[in-house]
Amino acid sequence: MNLDKKRQRLKDVLKDDKNFTEKELKILPRSFDIIGEIIIIQIPHELEKKEKIIAESLLKQHNNIKTIYAKGKFYGRLRKPKLRWIVGKKISETVYKEAGCFFKMDVKTCFFSPRLSTDRLEIAKMSKKGENVLVMFSGVAPYGIVIAKNSHVRRVVCVEISKEASEYARENVRLNRLINVEIIQGDVKRICPFLKKKKDFFDRIIMGRPQLKDTFLKETFMIVKKGTIVHFQDFINEQDMKKGIHIKRVLDAAKKAKRKVEIHSTKIIRELAPYKYHVRVDFKVLN
Repeated sequence: MNLDKKRQRLKDVLKDDKNFTEKELKILPRSFDIIGEIIIIQIPHELEKKEKIIAESLLKQHNNIKTIYAKGKFYGRLRKPKLRWIVGKKISETVYKEAGCFFKMDVKTCFFSPRLSTDRLEIAKMSKKGENVLVMFSGVAPYGIVIAKNSHVRRVVCVEISKEASEYARENVRLNRLINVEIIQGDVKRICPFLKKKKDFFDRIIMGRPQLKDTFLKETFMIVKKGTIVHFQDFINEQDMKKGIHIKRVLDAAKKAKRKVEIHSTKIIRELAPYKYHVRVDFKVLN
């Protein structure tokens, strides 16, 4: 989807609408998420009284869309999205397609971001033949399934605390006809010690963690081995990023775990807000 084109079209559709002032046109949402037959858009507070006009214009532009929700903040440890229906059919379950994979989900109960599609496919292309892969905080299993479908890894284990998301993840494994993806429903803080006890160590670990204070690196270092590649996701403002705080978190956690690591790369996955970023630190365990 060409988001820049969609943004321009939305603004162009409304620029001649007498309901909007020039100032309001400037603060129109610049982007929105399309998940299957559903659009999720974040409406500025100043435009909430006109959200139905905005939503109806989007429906006119997208013939395949059945409903539009206004996006609020994610809440709780399970990262449940707070959505408010605006127009269209009152449905929340949909099927989304990405990288040759299909994902069924309820957008009201499951965290999912189509904006991570590039990151998912990038990691899939990094994954090597025969690897054992762990995906922490796996949701409806987009990372795990994209990796399994687009690489030759031996096995993918997905750990997700939400029961609803885990149920959809299992359905998505069947939907994509995969036999090498395992879904474990539970808290990584409990599952990782269990995997360590089983001596179940991984070649690659994807840490698509939520925006919580805990880095969960302590749990990750329980189940690594020499040569493990870890993709650690962090949330950081521009000032701290320049100071390398996201890298320091990895190095400090490695030191506590008595592990040596080598930082391979860092990258910005997406901009969350002005001067706040979702970043990824890729590192290799050396011992």
